[in-house]
Amino acid sequence: MKLLIALGNPGERYRDTRHNAGWWLADHLVNRWSFGRFRRRGRVAESAGRHEGRDIAVLKPLTFMNRSGQALRGFRELPGWEPDTDLLVLVDDLALEPGRFRLRGSGSAGGHNGLLSIEGALRSQQYARFRIGVGAPADRDVDRADWVLSAPRPDQEEGILAGFDLMSEAVECWLSEGVETAMNRFNRS
Repeated sequence: MKLLIALGNPGERYRDTRHNAGWWLADHLVNRWSFGRFRRRGRVAESAGRHEGRDIAVLKPLTFMNRSGQALRGFRELPGWEPDTDLLVLVDDLALEPGRFRLRGSGSAGGHNGLLSIEGALRSQQYARFRIGVGAPADRDVDRADWVLSAPRPDQEEGILAGFDLMSEAVECWLSEGVETAMNRFNRS
């Protein structure tokens, strides 16, 4: 079972914010793969199906960003499930311009509370993450939390959404060939 966890915050207030870019990509993937709509299952919204012979679950934690790791309950105990090869976290990233993305096979949370929660649940930094660029505020005085919890300008949103087909190809590469191959093929300097 391959597991994609899209980080974001539930509710109308947060739906269109930069912090929910992972949820936006999850919606795109579920539509691309013709999976069923997301259904609430406890503390997550889940859509699952098969793509190219693989069982895949796509989750949106409904616990708010800081408690995203709770979505891993139940998966950690699956026989043969290994977070370092079977988990991909879709997450927003301030360091990347809108529309850019970067895969990583492991590493620090970089101050992202959702990734910190995932690390806490796994007790490890050994899991793949898919960082979706949402850009940083030009004014250094703008609070970063306020920035990610606000909607992007229309041109920034367009940039993010325009990258989803290529991002989907990168996720599909991760599914079929692993994180190293996907990083080598899709990460740009």
